[in-house]
Amino acid sequence: MKKIIVTLMVLATGFFAVAQNSAKKAEDMVKFKEIRYNFGKIKQGVPVTHDFEFSNIASAPVIIETASASCGCTTPTWPQAPVMKAKTEKIKAGFNAAAPGPFEKTVFVKIKGVDAPVELKIAGEVLSAADYDKLNKK
Repeated sequence: MKKIIVTLMVLATGFFAVAQNSAKKAEDMVKFKEIRYNFGKIKQGVPVTHDFEFSNIASAPVIIETASASCGCTTPTWPQAPVMKAKTEKIKAGFNAAAPGPFEKTVFVKIKGVDAPVELKIAGEVLSAADYDKLNKK
């Protein structure tokens, strides 16, 4: 009985290891030009955007299922059509600079067939209109 249990445990561990190795990874399907962007100092009340460019490096079309943000002040948009092999597209990250202070936000990009999302980061510092004007008068 003990041998049967040990044998089943070894087989189960082997199947688990094979399943883990066959899982698709985002970096095998898409290549982002950058995954982090710093806006620097931006003016309060003035929305900003940045395009995260990526290429399909897979052997088949890639579908971006969703792009969701870590908060409501960040609005991502993504291609709705499949991205063909060797083609380039972009995820646009918009940020509403409503409150002064430093910020770092994340956009989670879910690729069809991949469990873990790609994380894109935007950062910077929002300055009040007066502080921003002072900085740019120097």
